[in-house]
Amino acid sequence: MSRRADAMRPRVTARARISLCLSAAAVVVIAGVVAVGAATARQERTTAKVSSPTFASACGTRPVTLQGYFESGFPDITDLTTAFTKQYPSVKWKVREDPFATITQDAPLTLGGPNPPDLMRLPTISSLVKDRLLKNLDPYFQEYGWKSFPASQLAQLRTSPTGVGVGTGPLYAMGINYSLTGVFYNKALAAKIGMKVPQTLAQLDAILAKAKAAGITPIEQFDGGATGGLLFPLQQLMADYGSASQIDNWVFDRPGATIDTPANLQATEHLQQWIKAGYFNPDANAVLYPQMMSNFEAGKALLIFDGDWESGNFDAHMPGQVGFFLMPALKAGGPQAAMSAPLTYGIAAGAKHADCTAFFLNWVATNPTARKINVEVGGSNPGGPATLPIPKVKPGSTTSQTLAAGAIAAKDNGDMGFIANANGSIYAEAWTPNVQKLFAGQETPQAVLSSVQAAYKAAGS
Repeated sequence: MSRRADAMRPRVTARARISLCLSAAAVVVIAGVVAVGAATARQERTTAKVSSPTFASACGTRPVTLQGYFESGFPDITDLTTAFTKQYPSVKWKVREDPFATITQDAPLTLGGPNPPDLMRLPTISSLVKDRLLKNLDPYFQEYGWKSFPASQLAQLRTSPTGVGVGTGPLYAMGINYSLTGVFYNKALAAKIGMKVPQTLAQLDAILAKAKAAGITPIEQFDGGATGGLLFPLQQLMADYGSASQIDNWVFDRPGATIDTPANLQATEHLQQWIKAGYFNPDANAVLYPQMMSNFEAGKALLIFDGDWESGNFDAHMPGQVGFFLMPALKAGGPQAAMSAPLTYGIAAGAKHADCTAFFLNWVATNPTARKINVEVGGSNPGGPATLPIPKVKPGSTTSQTLAAGAIAAKDNGDMGFIANANGSIYAEAWTPNVQKLFAGQETPQAVLSSVQAAYKAAGS
């Protein structure tokens, strides 16, 4: 998923916000997060017993500068690097930031260049592993005891050394946190139309129609640039008409998988019905992620399809005003699905400071301060060992709703990878232009699926 779903997020308003196209991210220092009490100290000592390498053995005793290549607009990763340097002052960071679409296109050249980053935000790993551009993390898996992490948490980060098949094989990346997507809604606008959280797709359809009739934009969605946001509702509809497992088969390039199925055609036709009914902002094809977020926060739409990385932002700037629900199932009581993916980062095969970078990745997953940043700033599950508690959040907050939704999707076996991550070029070169044409009335639902599947096959040939 882009987090995340892996290809997703930030923007610009009163603070630097999460947007796929933001040019720079602000470093946000969270007051109180860095203070560690007696209970935290005890937990850190417990963590240290699990982590075999010490800081000195991993990073040395002299000053070190780690090279980072991150997605622009993510305050969680910048806050994590800041907190790490505060705890370990001999480690500094030199960071380059770009929108996700740029990272997706530049990843092979950047990782294969003469000065590759130690830590890099990644799109999909298969082609990068095939080209031997990512470091095999299995030795660190053993040294740091990452077997204490739930196996499913790391499955999307494993593949064969030839990059064929995702889910098994060596570990080539780690998640900074673990995001999921769903639907955020403006509580004030919802109250105006008497909206209750929908339990079925038909109920959601009725809500959209009611909002439209009341003069409220039902859905504000970004679809401009090279990162088509209509994929968010489209994939949710695909999971309703089909299943999360069928989508994963395609995302992970499993034998015989295709996106061009009868179920996915029904889903794309349903999205087209929403488009024709005027349920989206009419300028969606010209709207980038930051503008979508600004419009939603200004109360210009009832819903947005987005990810839990916005939860902390909403809790900080719109406390009590934003709700969240998973996409309702086709039928009442049916399984609910969500794009759920690690916010993926890898170490370049030629990284100069791979051991110190691996120490940082372990610190992110196990350190109490880091885990709290991931929840409060990232709005996401911090992952890590199953024995470590998830930092507490305010009851009833948007973050509490997204964390609870994650448990529902996991129980329903509804976690799925993001269709934009099937290969390195599929998002910008196939999905986005085709859904933009669908929105403009220039392409049929069947043509969308046929075109994307053709591009998928060509990339794998």
